[in-house]
Amino acid sequence: MAAMNKPMRSSSLALIAPMVFFGLGVLGFGYYFAMPGMEGPFKDNMVPELIGFCLEGFFMVGLLSLLQSSRERAHKRELWLSLRGSVRGILSALDLALLPANAEPASTLTLEQDPKVVRRFMRELQSIHLELSGMLALKREAIDALGLVRDMIPIAAQLSARHMRWWIAIVDSMRHLSQAQTREALEQSIYKLLENLEEFDRV
Repeated sequence: MAAMNKPMRSSSLALIAPMVFFGLGVLGFGYYFAMPGMEGPFKDNMVPELIGFCLEGFFMVGLLSLLQSSRERAHKRELWLSLRGSVRGILSALDLALLPANAEPASTLTLEQDPKVVRRFMRELQSIHLELSGMLALKREAIDALGLVRDMIPIAAQLSARHMRWWIAIVDSMRHLSQAQTREALEQSIYKLLENLEEFDRV
């Protein structure tokens, strides 16, 4: 994790340092240009050129910084989506297990990207007892997805250390779910999984 963050910190410093340099250049040459009693060819010709050069450099580096920041946000969004996508199956199985008669299941996009669906499932689990078919489907999905979700820990680490900690908790909850032998153990495991997923989404 530290090794992955070093290039990002180094590239950010590489952009901030030139911005500071050009910003100080604008202030310094501007102050020199505004000082009375120092007229001459250098002040009249070169100083305005230097101020313009520093301004151009400042805004150019600032633009590069914005582009880099946008790229990093997009990359982190892709990582987050890939992580959330890996638990879509378990959320889909839970959605079907909690689904009232004649109701439409949640869309794939909602299950993968909307944190509100996790809170909805947590509320419904407090008042609804899962049927046997739903519990078996959840356990099968947990067994099938456990390896993939565990393999995603390095992806979570690329987001942040906190993301990684909550993802490890998600993996642990899914492991307990896959091993549950009673209704109580299964419902506790799935609720804990949702709690951990909610905290992961909040980071």
